[in-house]
Amino acid sequence: MTTLIREISHTANEQVQGFNQFGSIVGKLDQMTQQNAALVEQSAAAAAGLTDQASSMARLVSAFKTN
Repeated sequence: MTTLIREISHTANEQVQGFNQFGSIVGKLDQMTQQNAALVEQSAAAAAGLTDQASSMARLVSAFKTN
């Protein structure tokens, strides 16, 4: 009976370690997701800025006419 209890205790400890590792991985995934979201926002802002600059350049260039 003592051997069985030790095995159960050992298995329970392994499960706890597995759950802890899983929690750590989920935390890292959450952090990466938040970083990616921030990068997407920055990319969207940069794209909007480039669109504005392209529109301005198109207006400026339209003043020049060639034959």
